[in-house]
Amino acid sequence: MAADTTRGGRLDLIGHDPSDGLSYNPNESKYWDNAALNQELNRSFDLCHSCRLCFKFCQSFPTLFEGVDDHGDVRSLPEAVTTQVVDECFQCKLCYTQCPYTEAEGHEFKLDFPRLMLRANAIRRREEGIPLREKMLGDPDRLGKMACRTAGLANAANRFRPHRLLMEKAVGIHRDKLLPEFASTTFEAWAQRQDASPVAADDRPVVLFATCFVNYNRPEIGQAAHRVLRRSGCRVACPELNCCGMPALDGGDIAFAQQQARNNVETLLPLVEQGQTIAVLNPTCSLMMRQEYPELLDDPNDPRMAAAARTVAAATKDACEYLHDLRKAGGFNEDFKSTPGGPVAYHAPCHLRMQSIGFRGRDLMRRIPGVTPKLTAECCGHDGTWAMKTEYFQLSLKNGEKAFDGMQQADAEIWATECPLAAVQFEQACGKKALHPLEVIDRAYEAEGFPTRLDSKK
Repeated sequence: MAADTTRGGRLDLIGHDPSDGLSYNPNESKYWDNAALNQELNRSFDLCHSCRLCFKFCQSFPTLFEGVDDHGDVRSLPEAVTTQVVDECFQCKLCYTQCPYTEAEGHEFKLDFPRLMLRANAIRRREEGIPLREKMLGDPDRLGKMACRTAGLANAANRFRPHRLLMEKAVGIHRDKLLPEFASTTFEAWAQRQDASPVAADDRPVVLFATCFVNYNRPEIGQAAHRVLRRSGCRVACPELNCCGMPALDGGDIAFAQQQARNNVETLLPLVEQGQTIAVLNPTCSLMMRQEYPELLDDPNDPRMAAAARTVAAATKDACEYLHDLRKAGGFNEDFKSTPGGPVAYHAPCHLRMQSIGFRGRDLMRRIPGVTPKLTAECCGHDGTWAMKTEYFQLSLKNGEKAFDGMQQADAEIWATECPLAAVQFEQACGKKALHPLEVIDRAYEAEGFPTRLDSKK
């Protein structure tokens, strides 16, 4: 290993073996070793400081660069600065898509800044405990089940100013953050009442992973997706599933994230083994299942579960990606009866871009006659639960300014995004409600879905 020397204020990385401190697998003992973590932080921070390509994505990088510039090199960074860098990473993952040093790029450095920040946070939470706010936000199923039982009361409380002031003081949820409303009937309850019988001779079985947000807050997205899939000859299964685990992972609760992943894999594996594809409505959840489940459950003591996680990951697709593949095979129903008849502002979520599958929601909306999607590929700044937190609420709005401008400049009546939390952020910042692309498509199947009827043009 090279000597720990400096060149122009940076460490000499030539000859450094990244495997010395590198681990993104929480099932490895090295992952939890503080000395290994610090070594990897130094190595990664030094790489990032020398490159600076990701200066524009979040506050973590300017904080890191200024800290290193002020203190000489990464080894001299105060602990408070390192903590700030970790906390300001909101896991948009966009830096990974631009980084030249990643394993995906085939580089020997195998840099994954977002996962390193997750690791640092997980070690801190194991040592210091998980704060109340992170526990609450990390388990949306518990919160959703409680709130949906008394949805009217819960929604009224979230709009009641004294309650919001108390919430801010007690758990650190910003008083001005627009919170999504809870539904009195969950998507799961609605789905149980739907006909799941085959709908065509070439029946296409698919599992719809609605996600916890759709289940408790926006069941109409799941209902629209269910109808769209059925119109294209799909037999739609909606098993009882829990949260994908991303909120718990973001909050540093690795054990709970693993438990949630394990539960979902156990439920989904038999369906996948029957040949079913998993169509996921929220890009964050499909990213979690595709990329994090195989890592979270890669336990040498449980090879069966590790293999199951890989199998489920390989069968997982974004819902619009699944339907776009169906369209290429000639199976997508394009019997539209109405159209927005003009531009549709389309926002490409960060976690969709991270999966490198294209903008399939946009492409599907293009199949509606007269629709011209206008793309905005900028971070909205919501990023899971980050925008809800008192200390980051204003930063989240600042981070989303380019996205807000792009959507408004589209000059479109209809806005669309696959990310339901991005839709909340647009409503917060712009006063405009965005639909999921599958909601747009679902409405276009109906003659009264949009003011412009297609049959009137014939």
